[in-house]
Amino acid sequence: MSELPRLLVLTDRSQLRLGRGLLPTLAECAEAGLTHVVLRELDEPAEQRARLASAATELGLVVIAAHGPLPGAAGVQLAATGGNTVSARVAAGCSTLLPVVTPCYPSGRSCHSPTEVARAAEEGFDYAMLSPYALTESKPGYGPPLGPGAFADLPLPTYALGGITPDNAAAAVAAGAHGVAVMGAVMRAEEPAEVVRDLLAALDTTAVTS
Repeated sequence: MSELPRLLVLTDRSQLRLGRGLLPTLAECAEAGLTHVVLRELDEPAEQRARLASAATELGLVVIAAHGPLPGAAGVQLAATGGNTVSARVAAGCSTLLPVVTPCYPSGRSCHSPTEVARAAEEGFDYAMLSPYALTESKPGYGPPLGPGAFADLPLPTYALGGITPDNAAAAVAAGAHGVAVMGAVMRAEEPAEVVRDLLAALDTTAVTS
């Protein structure tokens, strides 16, 4: 995970349409151009999540593990929880407090305010996810939308998360986000790969104009 992508997709198989499987959906998204995925599925045991990470890697995806290091993952995304002061080094497996899988691999922090992004930068994280950008069906209880203004002049590469669609992805990047992180718009879609294509097309316009 040497270069941060413009698009991250977070998994949640519970939001998939009836009859859809997680790995076939990820395979379709990879064919559509997706390169990086944040593997959640936090209700599964670690062994099953590790198998999913390995399978997603075989699809050509770079896997970021949610909430802690995971065999087969190339990065870790730490949750934003009250009072959680775990450093990036610990989150990334650089400490004996957590099992070392790939020493010191890239780490991100979920945040809900610019202040939390600044704290993540001080703690040594490589990037942040800031949410909710807009109204979100996946996690409706996370407070009012932050809107574009929250993404100006942040000290870390930051992904806009929450309520992101192909219609507002470019605006989020224009406001200062490094890229967008998407769960519901992809996971709930009738054709997730089409949503990925549309998101990448929207983000491509920001690359041309930036």
